[in-house]
Amino acid sequence: MKKKILLAAGLLCMCISFHSCDDLKDCEICQQNTYDNSSGDLLNEGSETEYCGAELVSIKATPDVNVGGRTTKWECR
Repeated sequence: MKKKILLAAGLLCMCISFHSCDDLKDCEICQQNTYDNSSGDLLNEGSETEYCGAELVSIKATPDVNVGGRTTKWECR
């Protein structure tokens, strides 16, 4: 009886752990671009790279940086 309970508990934990990571598998292609604040022109375009999971969440949470009339921000598609 104890083996059945332990087996069921282990199976339940495995199912929960696999399901909890599904949201972190999303991937997007992102690049970091710099714009002129006064004209809105693109000054510098970074290379496109694919980011997934926690790294993508971190990039999306990064705020825009304004320095000397220029704004650098991450853009993802």
